[in-house]
Amino acid sequence: MDLDLRYPALSDLRARARRRLPHFVWEYLDSATGTESVKSVNRAALDALRLTPRVLQGPVAPDLSTRFLGQDYAAPFGIAPLGMSGLIWPGAEAALARLAAARRIPYGLSTVATRLPEEIGPLAGEMGWFQLYPPGDPAIRTDLLRRAKAAGFRVLVLTVDVPAPSRRERQRRADLAIPPKRTPRMIWQAAIRPRWALGTLRQGVPRLRLMEEYLKLDGNAPSTAHAGYLLRTNPDWDYVKAVRDGWEGPFVLKGVLRPEDAARAAETGVDAAWVSNHAGRQFDGCPAVIDVLPAVRAAAPDLPLIADGSVEGGLDILRLIARGADFVMLGRAWHYALGALGPAGAAHLDHILRDDLIANLHQLGISHPQVLQSRARDGQL
Repeated sequence: MDLDLRYPALSDLRARARRRLPHFVWEYLDSATGTESVKSVNRAALDALRLTPRVLQGPVAPDLSTRFLGQDYAAPFGIAPLGMSGLIWPGAEAALARLAAARRIPYGLSTVATRLPEEIGPLAGEMGWFQLYPPGDPAIRTDLLRRAKAAGFRVLVLTVDVPAPSRRERQRRADLAIPPKRTPRMIWQAAIRPRWALGTLRQGVPRLRLMEEYLKLDGNAPSTAHAGYLLRTNPDWDYVKAVRDGWEGPFVLKGVLRPEDAARAAETGVDAAWVSNHAGRQFDGCPAVIDVLPAVRAAAPDLPLIADGSVEGGLDILRLIARGADFVMLGRAWHYALGALGPAGAAHLDHILRDDLIANLHQLGISHPQVLQSRARDGQL
């Protein structure tokens, strides 16, 4: 089967994933919070940025290779950490880590993944990033950093935009719990999605295994109040400094939207800021990521910036780079791809993104995405 003919875009993979995933899993993956306006705000703002093609530029040889945080990557995008990834598709963490290592793009493992860092780190190799949700207990924090480093993770990402659980109304309606409840409703939803169900039987019931090693719970916890939330604290700048002091290697602060926070992050020794509104999963009143990027870049001109938010193709990656990002991460997209076709779907998405990047670089008459940043500074987009 020629995947490029049957599934030429992420939207095709998303539509197939919806048909193959149980309802409660789909609601977790696809939902945001509140009215879910941030999803459409992100998308509309991306579409609003127009890039003017240049003609008569002669032959163009697109080059996607990107050096970021001291590491050479094959493309300017990667796989963002997504909590409970293994719930969405059985073996998701391992499949995505292997893909990242093979394609030389970063893979982020969440603290609230369903697999342990010791299992996934060796699969990702030097492409591994570890996302830390801030535990309140300094001893647990120290141990998590030790384990991540020992497992081979090179980059640490501290996520700071989850001070408390959001409501995530669609997840509540779906009655999602971690681990999933074995109710007649859940069993039926799984039974009519046999590929997911059989894969889950082989992999085991998805649990937050890393968190459960530090905090045991009796029974099931709602997805909006699971073990990961019970261990977290509300970090401040002293917390950021403590993490910086405890980690040898590149350190990223995720969840930055205000320019002054990016400037202070640079002063605190953070190696990169991740401009993100958590895909609308935490706060429904956020501005679009692409709209705040220029001000963040101006406030911290020398600080490397990562961006995310409703990215659907190579053109969106170029749009974010044109507005100031140095690197772009996608989360939901890889899981739509897994839900559609399993590991082959994730590999196909990697192909879609690279092919679209190359096609659009030809249209713009440039050989590398970073050229867009200099054009933006010169007002030549």
